[in-house]
Amino acid sequence: MASSHIAGTARTAGRAIAATGHAEVPLTLAEPVPQPLGLLDQLGLWGNLGVSLLGFTGAIWVLRPNGSGTPLLSFEAALAAIVAGTILGTLAVAASGVPGAVTGSPAMVLLRGLFGARLSYIPTVLNIAQCVGWGTFELVTISTAAHLLAPGVPEWAFVVTGGVITTALTMRPLGFVRVLRRYVTGVVAVVLVYLLVELLHHPLPALSAGTWQGFWPATDTTVAVAISFAPLAADYTRHSRSPRTAFAAALGGYSFTQVACYLIGLITLVTVAKSPNDIYAAFIAVPLGSVAFTLLAVREIDQAFTDVYSTAVSIQNLRPLTDRRVLAATVGAVSTGLALALHIGDYLDFLDLIGSVFVPMFGVFVVDYFVVSRGRWDLSPTSPARWRMLVPWLAGFITYQFVNPGQVSLWARLWADIASAIGFHPASWMSASICSFAISSLATLALGAQRRLASDSRRSRSAGVAPT
Repeated sequence: MASSHIAGTARTAGRAIAATGHAEVPLTLAEPVPQPLGLLDQLGLWGNLGVSLLGFTGAIWVLRPNGSGTPLLSFEAALAAIVAGTILGTLAVAASGVPGAVTGSPAMVLLRGLFGARLSYIPTVLNIAQCVGWGTFELVTISTAAHLLAPGVPEWAFVVTGGVITTALTMRPLGFVRVLRRYVTGVVAVVLVYLLVELLHHPLPALSAGTWQGFWPATDTTVAVAISFAPLAADYTRHSRSPRTAFAAALGGYSFTQVACYLIGLITLVTVAKSPNDIYAAFIAVPLGSVAFTLLAVREIDQAFTDVYSTAVSIQNLRPLTDRRVLAATVGAVSTGLALALHIGDYLDFLDLIGSVFVPMFGVFVVDYFVVSRGRWDLSPTSPARWRMLVPWLAGFITYQFVNPGQVSLWARLWADIASAIGFHPASWMSASICSFAISSLATLALGAQRRLASDSRRSRSAGVAPT
């Protein structure tokens, strides 16, 4: 996989070097990239990222995928959707991280190889927008959870504290990853097991009671949550000691904990909680629940960390020689300010719409890198535009909107009108994430086959010309 071409382009985008366990991320893209992270370090990172306070409450969208007032999935159908969706989404994340480990380049720099340097600015700007939004939302989530535990403290104080801690962690990102592995992962595992055991003291409903109708939309929910890390994966896997380790850690670590997180939320919903708003209170109500919930709320800081740090690294695709610490401090301050000033819930639907851009794009990314181009990408700042790669990306994006245009009212109405005009009505089994990923992948394969045929035709014509 690590061909001479890859090695050459890696030198222009961030040469990978061996490193000690105390190495840190370089300040600019012009410096060598250390690769000190072993399997346990990355399992700790991805295992923690698979746990989220939003994941517990998000279980309602698996249990009732078609919205309020619609039939509930059976427990066995919901669990199957959680497992299937998580694995499918995490496979895309793990595959997206492999080129980072091979080249030492972060995610948005890798897009120079897919689209060309200048065209890569388009997804880079979108990724910056979504990362700032999610970083802001995570600070709001942390402050809400903390305020539930300490209602006497104003929420703004928790927002500011969370923002300061998040920003401080981005100064030494690899050091934070090592802290996660050494001290946090074990604690989180104990908390998850403890909550699961306590909740299972309550009787579950019959596992088959309910319906399988809506299984694919429910699967789509967990696919979308997992695959949302694809635009960030290489920011961390580029520090992996090997591509194989990067793939295994992302797939295993994230899949296991996201399934556990959603399962706990699912059990809570079918036993003690009447709505997602009751889930946190249900956690606190169990013996030692306040301690367990406090640990989960504090641990949520890793979600904000990845959003702020990846925003800074994404900006470096636009400004390669800017100090990442300056960028991270600026992004942290902006996210904190937005968390104080905005009602971020109003922004969630827009964030989901941006996320739908990246699902098909990483279908194109994975297929072109591994199958069509086979790693022969030019990652230099002068890499030429590959306009044709916009075609499969656009095809996948359109597919996603036809199946699930989201909740931004004007946007959703536009796509509903277009679908009605052409007589398209999405079937209940259709998953927007899976369909768009599949369409963009197949279109990329077709584009690659057409390019090979054209190349073979040119070689044949050249061979048939008699020398003068």
